[in-house]
Amino acid sequence: MSNPDHEPPAGSAITVVIADDHGAIRTGLSLILAGAPDITVVGEAADGDAAIRQARALRPDLILMDIRMPGTDGISATRAIVTEQLAQVLVLTTFDLDDYVFGALRAGAAGFLLKSVDPAALIDAVRRVASGDGVLAPEVTRRILTEFSKEPQPAEPVEPAGLAELTDREREVLAALGRGLSNAQLAAELVISEATAKTHVSRVLTKLNLTSRTQAALVARNARLV
Repeated sequence: MSNPDHEPPAGSAITVVIADDHGAIRTGLSLILAGAPDITVVGEAADGDAAIRQARALRPDLILMDIRMPGTDGISATRAIVTEQLAQVLVLTTFDLDDYVFGALRAGAAGFLLKSVDPAALIDAVRRVASGDGVLAPEVTRRILTEFSKEPQPAEPVEPAGLAELTDREREVLAALGRGLSNAQLAAELVISEATAKTHVSRVLTKLNLTSRTQAALVARNARLV
């Protein structure tokens, strides 16, 4: 079942654009999301260029993004949308190839799921990403952790531009992101509300000029905060 802890306050519908080159899949996803009273599909796109245009025109909370589409692919579209801060991106694809997984996350996607995900888990993932959390398919999580562990750690801590601007609490938040904590876990650890945790995460990403929690985790690791 979906987790009610991730449901937004009543009246604040999560707006979604579905980007997939197969009309039947877009229809199916729309029907699934229609089952959630707090989620509204506001647009569809059949390719990456259309997804970018829809994001600019509609400013949705989230875009469900396929990867393999004609013309501009989902990874390129994700990079453009995240760079312009138009929406959060949750990649939903049939393929779990490493190039797709790491490419999507490095482009700034907040989550990566396979199309085999069950409807309740998809709805929960949409809510979680819209609330500021990251989401990864269980099938790819171990590979991602392994990949990150292979990346050489610098001999000395690397402090990114903006780190000195973080408050003590924001440094705690960055360290928690480095450990992979969700907003709910972060709130519990720091004894603050989940809304406050989300605000802290947003400020950390802004001050460090980052676009995703994955990037923040790498920064925390290289800065030896974890």
